[in-house]
Amino acid sequence: MIKLAMFQTDATPPLKAPLCIGLVKPAKKIAAPLTVRGILITGAEDPIVICTVDWVEIGNGGHDFWRKILAEAAGTTTERVAVHTHHPHDAPSYCFSRNELADLQSVAGIMEDTSFAENTARAAAAALRAALAAAKPVTHYGYGKAIVFRVASNRRILGSDGRVAQVRWSACEDKALRALPEGLIDPWLQNLSFWNGDEPLASLTYYATHPQSFYGDGAVNPDFVGIARSIRESTLPDVAHLHFNGCGGNIAAGKYNDRSPRNRLILAQRLLKGMEAAWAKTRKYPLKDNDLRWRVKPVALPVSASILSETDDDLLKTIDNADENRQNRIKAALDLVWKRRRQSGCLIDITCLRIGNTSVLHLPGEMLIEYQLAARQIYPSANVLVTAYGDCGPGYVGIKESYPEGGYETSRASRVAPEVEEVIMKAMRELLAD
Repeated sequence: MIKLAMFQTDATPPLKAPLCIGLVKPAKKIAAPLTVRGILITGAEDPIVICTVDWVEIGNGGHDFWRKILAEAAGTTTERVAVHTHHPHDAPSYCFSRNELADLQSVAGIMEDTSFAENTARAAAAALRAALAAAKPVTHYGYGKAIVFRVASNRRILGSDGRVAQVRWSACEDKALRALPEGLIDPWLQNLSFWNGDEPLASLTYYATHPQSFYGDGAVNPDFVGIARSIRESTLPDVAHLHFNGCGGNIAAGKYNDRSPRNRLILAQRLLKGMEAAWAKTRKYPLKDNDLRWRVKPVALPVSASILSETDDDLLKTIDNADENRQNRIKAALDLVWKRRRQSGCLIDITCLRIGNTSVLHLPGEMLIEYQLAARQIYPSANVLVTAYGDCGPGYVGIKESYPEGGYETSRASRVAPEVEEVIMKAMRELLAD
């Protein structure tokens, strides 16, 4: 018999903790708490853990640590654990293991609070263990979807030469940029739910966009996604609510957000309407033990040529140079650890949860929206839900044609080469195949 256990714990950082990998002001107040939320599925071979954290990102050895400690608590293997963040910027990150921090001491303290991150993972594992006794039978799963209006827009604005000419960030004060069309997005919010008869147990929502409204002032909060989720909790209080960010690397609310604080609630209400509509349109399906499967595809993502061109000594010089621009020091630290991991043979697991005619892909990094749309085309007869922001070690993951286009995502913030598209597409095809 398939059973479901739900767990949740606090993930709010202490004051003065670094936020957004050290790229914004540290925590000066707690505007709203952050959480870890997860589900444990048993009864279909080894247990499966799916977890989402209200942090900006978890990557590299930090991601390994989370998966390992949750796997131990669940009595399963790390390959059957998926850990994601939904990427609010006024939130912590966890990018390095203690071994990876060995020669990053000059910059590590401005990027993350490693002890806090590890303790949060341990608290999540304890919450998972405590939830095991309360696991409930799952007799049905549900699927519904609805369009979210006036939230997402593509942030890469191409010029006549086919290259990125302007970027419409999450908050955009330029009226001319806001007046441009939404561009390529995925407007659908999808909802996967688990039921014990007529009793709903868990609601997992999936929508692709950067979740920022106004940000960077040190006020810790899960932004408009967190508000929408909290309202859903108040209307369905006995249901576990988990939200996942899709392939939102090049998607943001910039067209509909001029940085005014009032827009946080406006965007939350629009997302909330999508959540409510998807839930209302849910269709339930009986669930048998053999209807649920977990697939894993380890992949070797190619390292960016620009990173390979720099020696470890060059990167360490940038990291240790107190006079260097902070963003450059942080970038060098992330580049160095990613390069070392790949050179040591570390692979990234792409996983897929298959439930009847519904599949959920778990992807790493900040994937561009094109991957999410491609996944639907690979398996058009099924319901395909996609979440990115798993292991964020690779940074942004573009498609091949996006690299010569330039732009922040692929010219500065991607740590993988253009050939990554072939690797990801091949893995998605294999995981989604019947």
